Amino acid sequence: MTIIILLVILALFAFVISIYNRLIRLIEAIRNNLKQIDIQLDRRFKVFESLIEVVKKYMDYEKSTLKDVVALRNQAQTAKDAGDSAARIAAENGISKIAAGIQVVFEQYPDLKANQNALQLQEEIVSTENKLTYSKQAYNDSIERYNAEKKSFFQAMVVSLFSSKLDQNFEYWGLGGEDKTAEKEAYTVKL
Repeated sequence: MTIIILLVILALFAFVISIYNRLIRLIEAIRNNLKQIDIQLDRRFKVFESLIEVVKKYMDYEKSTLKDVVALRNQAQTAKDAGDSAARIAAENGISKIAAGIQVVFEQYPDLKANQNALQLQEEIVSTENKLTYSKQAYNDSIERYNAEKKSFFQAMVVSLFSSKLDQNFEYWGLGGEDKTAEKEAYTVKL
């Protein structure tokens, strides 16, 4: 009888450990997905810098574009360092608005539109924005998986036992809905 009780306790202990480990893996997946967003944001900023160097030959207001991007990038970095996810997301979404307006700017300058470097950089911006959107979606999906898992019956009990480690709250990264499409298409860089 004692052996059966010990086996049941051991099985219960192993079950709790497996739930704990699964939730830790989900938390780490969320953190990794957030790092992937950071990589794409850094890549986007570098592409913007390169594009603006090429564009300088053709436009008078490239300095204000770069100034806007740099200011938003600095806001995002400050918010990241302070742990203010909402401010960081707002600043990065501001840069996305500028990226969405680049196509309109290209249409206004035929020489720039024909420049091979500018075309390649424009493609890089589009590619980076797509990768960034994918990274944001992966991050949000990993939060959904974690939240669903931690609210499940047995998992919720384990979370309550180890709440300091397992009861994490993550802020979703806004992707912008369809109602934002018109706003993005109408965006123009300030002269």
